[in-house]
Amino acid sequence: MGGKHMSSNTALTEQVLLAFGWPKDARVRVLSGGHINDTYLVNERFVLQRINHFVFPNPGDIMDNMLGVTRFLREKVLARGGDPDREILQIVPTAAGEPMYIDEAGNYWRCTLHIDGTASYETPDSTEMLYEAGRAFGDFQAQLSGYPAGTLHEIIPDFHNTPVRLQQLRDAAKADRKGRLSEVQAELDFALAREERAGLLMGLLKQGALPLRVTHNDTKMSNILFDSETKKAVCVIDLDTVMPGLTAFDFGDSIRAGASTAAEDETDLGKVKFDLELYKAYTRGFLSSAGSALTEKELLTLPDGAWAMTFEVGTRFLADYLNGDVYFRVKHPRQNLDRARNQFHLALQMERQREEMGRIVREAVGK
Repeated sequence: MGGKHMSSNTALTEQVLLAFGWPKDARVRVLSGGHINDTYLVNERFVLQRINHFVFPNPGDIMDNMLGVTRFLREKVLARGGDPDREILQIVPTAAGEPMYIDEAGNYWRCTLHIDGTASYETPDSTEMLYEAGRAFGDFQAQLSGYPAGTLHEIIPDFHNTPVRLQQLRDAAKADRKGRLSEVQAELDFALAREERAGLLMGLLKQGALPLRVTHNDTKMSNILFDSETKKAVCVIDLDTVMPGLTAFDFGDSIRAGASTAAEDETDLGKVKFDLELYKAYTRGFLSSAGSALTEKELLTLPDGAWAMTFEVGTRFLADYLNGDVYFRVKHPRQNLDRARNQFHLALQMERQREEMGRIVREAVGK
């Protein structure tokens, strides 16, 4: 999801190229698709990124998390006879052996190896591809199930703490900085009426009923590399937001986008449907990899994660609309309100189909 961003006219300098041991005449081209970091392909082999330190004020924490998680994953892939250079992001150090380079302007740069013969996609073109996406993110969860999640840095505090997001909406409504409150009373009532449901997952975590896991926290389709020929998922990428969380967060965020029949800013709510067949495809893929690594309570609450992530994003869109569109990029003044209505409509459909969502999970794990 596109979020906070900074306009950038900072050119990739020779100094940065030299810092990674490349000649100043190295072949460089811009890679598009990301919303936050600036990304370049160098000599068709290296993916160089400038980390947006306005969005991520502690790039060192990001790199600590990435190094720990990728090293752990590489050992797992090697143990099962896989190809870690293809299945796991490989961080390329600077010429001085550091995980990142800080240039004279205070910009943070990091590099990973480009994985040949792969491509990323914004949306799935088939249920088979959605199954593969689920399998990839499920494998990410399963392989990291033994990693001590509590040792990771929390890159964005309370990122998926739904009760906190609801309180932020309350604060935005109280402040009403742009005088928009009168327009959104129905949406605000919808959100506030679901306070108890919104607190379910965090409450279970606090009680110790759900385990803290390593989570990706941005499980959209474009953060998986697929084999260009077979369309099989190869590698999970964009590890900036890897941090402690709940399995339901990662599962739910994928469902929020992957099982909807419309874009998140579609204004014709008749087109916005929660598609159970898409949900089933992703769920089957996810649990084919992660099912045996999850507890019974985690399995039972996966559908609640789908609802929570959809509802949470709706509250964030609505709060941003009330605050004057200061976080999410908008193309027109009412886009964040349109997005909020869209997500709440989707969440309502999930509420009505909760029982069937649970049945699909149980079926996927043979229960």
